Amino acid sequence: MKIPMALALVAISAGAFAAPPPTGHWHFEPRPAWSDEFDGHGKPDPSKWSYDLGGDGWGNDELECYTDRIGNASVGDGVLTITARKEPACDRRGYTSARLVSKHKGDFLYGRIEVRARLPKGRGLWPAIWMLPTDWSYGEWPRSGEIDIMEQVGFDPDNIHASVHTQAYNHIAHTQKTATRVIEDATTRFHLYRVDWVPSGITGYIDGRQVFHFDNEGTGVDAWPFDRRFHVLLNLAVGGFWGGQQGVDPAAFPATMQVDYVRVYRLVDGK
Repeated sequence: MKIPMALALVAISAGAFAAPPPTGHWHFEPRPAWSDEFDGHGKPDPSKWSYDLGGDGWGNDELECYTDRIGNASVGDGVLTITARKEPACDRRGYTSARLVSKHKGDFLYGRIEVRARLPKGRGLWPAIWMLPTDWSYGEWPRSGEIDIMEQVGFDPDNIHASVHTQAYNHIAHTQKTATRVIEDATTRFHLYRVDWVPSGITGYIDGRQVFHFDNEGTGVDAWPFDRRFHVLLNLAVGGFWGGQQGVDPAAFPATMQVDYVRVYRLVDGK
C-alpha cells in the first residue's frame, strides 16, 4: 500500500529509537485499495491469496493439517468458505482445514481493514481473522508484532476477542492487550470485524462499535512494532492450547467459517 511520504519517513525512523508517537486527524480513502469480494467459483483467487500448509501444530499444539484443497477452502455464492474436516492427513493428524494468507499479494502499512464473516460453531474450533508482519523486521514472534482483528474459541462461542501481541505486551508475559465483546449470533449471522491502524494506535470494532484500542506509547519497538507492513490471514484451527482447552467435539465436523469480503482502505494523512 502506498502511504503519504510523511508517514513513510515516520515508519522508517520509528524502529531506530523511541520517539513521541505521531498525531493527526487520521481518515481513510472512501474506496478500498485492495479487496476480495469472493464473487468467483472454485479456489480462492491466487492473485490475492496463498496458503500456509502443513500440520506441525503452528506454535499452539493445534491438531489440524492445513491444505490447499478445494475441500478446505472454496469460493461460491459470493462467499469464501473455509471448512475443517475430521479426516487423517499430515502424518495421521486427524483434521484438515485451511489458512489463507495475503503475504506478498496484499501487504499493508496502516489502513482500515474490514472483514465480514460468519463464525463456526463447535467445541474445539478456533477461527481467526488476523495480521502478521510480512518482513519480521524486528525478529521472531512476538518482537515483530501481531494484530488479531477477531478470534473466537468454540467452547465460548459468543465471546469475540480483539488483541495485539508485542514483545512488551503478550500472553506469555501476562501483559497482553486484548478486549472482548459478546456477540450472541456470531455463528448464525455475518458480522463486520474491523481494525483502524494508524501511526498513533490500533482500534478494533465489531459492526461499527469500538471494542478495543491500543495506543502507540512512543517507547520503541518492544511496545510498538507496527510501523512495518503486515498481511492478512484467514484460518480455522482445531484444538490447540487455547482452542482445545475443553477438548474437541467430533460432532462439530465438518465445520465452516464463511467470509463475505475483505476490504483494505488506504490511510490518508489528515494533518
